[in-house]
Amino acid sequence: MEDFKQIWEAVRTRLKERISPDPYNRYILGIVPLGLDGVVCTLGISSEFFADWLKNSYMDWIIEALEEVTGVEGIEVEFETGHEVYEDHPNVETKPSAVKPKAAKKPVKKKEVVEERKQMSTLNPHYLFDTFVVGDSNKFCHAACSAVAGDPGKQYNPLFIYGGVGLGKTHVAQAIAHEVLDNNPKAKVECLSSEEFLNIYVDAMSQGKQNKFRKHFRGLDLLVIDDVQFLKGKEKFQEEFFHTFNTLFNGHKQIVLTSDKSPQELDGLEGRLVSRFEWGLSTEVCVPDLETRAAILKQKQDSLKIQVPNDVIFYIAERIKANVRRLEGALMKLVSYVSLTHEPVTRELAERLLGSIFEEEVSSEVTVDKIIKSTAEHYDLRVSDITGKKRLASIVGPRQVAMFLSRKLTKLSTPEIGEHFGRNHATILHAVQKVEKEISSDETYRLSVSKLERQLKMG
Repeated sequence: MEDFKQIWEAVRTRLKERISPDPYNRYILGIVPLGLDGVVCTLGISSEFFADWLKNSYMDWIIEALEEVTGVEGIEVEFETGHEVYEDHPNVETKPSAVKPKAAKKPVKKKEVVEERKQMSTLNPHYLFDTFVVGDSNKFCHAACSAVAGDPGKQYNPLFIYGGVGLGKTHVAQAIAHEVLDNNPKAKVECLSSEEFLNIYVDAMSQGKQNKFRKHFRGLDLLVIDDVQFLKGKEKFQEEFFHTFNTLFNGHKQIVLTSDKSPQELDGLEGRLVSRFEWGLSTEVCVPDLETRAAILKQKQDSLKIQVPNDVIFYIAERIKANVRRLEGALMKLVSYVSLTHEPVTRELAERLLGSIFEEEVSSEVTVDKIIKSTAEHYDLRVSDITGKKRLASIVGPRQVAMFLSRKLTKLSTPEIGEHFGRNHATILHAVQKVEKEISSDETYRLSVSKLERQLKMG
């Protein structure tokens, strides 16, 4: 049982990185680890309702995390009802949403949801500026966030942080909230995912509490909304958010937003809302270089009992490039395994244990073939048009963009890229120079190429 508790702690760590704070606290923290017998994992929960919700919403993620940590494939999960919250872990949170209320405390009724959520933000205690590793890829973003945290509402409002999955957007956004609260504990701060924000709004509407919702959110000093791209298609909520945004902005209150795309690339959001996102400063979190990735791993291992040799640290950093969350997850899997087996930490062990994660990384890497296919889709052409000999202007331009991106996003030489297009070195070089010139002189063209590049980077 003790061994399985350690396994479950590693699983929970992974789930916490992948699931929004509110559902994590509400559904994952209350799970009791009972045992692992072969491929059958038994977890204790409080009720059948709880079990049904986990099966419908988070079963795939739970199984995936269990298989990653244990290295066992084909794991099946069984739930056993009638268990109280698991409290063996020192970091278990004891908010009413995460545990069963004590007998002496009145249970929260639905009509009291809005009032009870006056302290609804769940900040990750590790998402601080001190724990954010700064490198060339995120130096400007870090500086902008620090400036906003030191003087909220006065400059860079709104602050719009964008970039690929797992690169640290949520980390720096929450770091702003932490610092604002450190400087002014009485500050009214909310830091929520767009999903949590929407759920609170729906709760308020169902209870006829829209006025309380508006009073609360329009009276904040700092509002942080994570993943605003998920507001796409939710017209009524966009209308509500538009007015909340205006009230906060006009009151010189700070707004911080994160997204996987820049404001100009957001589809499905009202134009007037997107235009307000552009009022302040947009800053990108880019893929970290090798040295920064190694520094992230070294900082992560400082909080662990098992130390990983430098050659293994750099080996993992070399193999995982595009996702910091995946990078840290690989380290946790390695450390969890070693803590249970007591094997020495070597490069050979890392290669054997983390092979599936490395393969996942390789499959998401940008290749010339991916660039050609994505470019064809972006410009509504066929792949054969991009690689063919036709000289129509509607084809030559996209073809040159594909050549430019192949040079920028891969490590191939111009002759090697030319082989994919059936062209020589000089043709590829000419295409790169032509696209660079167009990007510098035509903003619409630059945004179109930038959107395609970001889509490729995000897989």
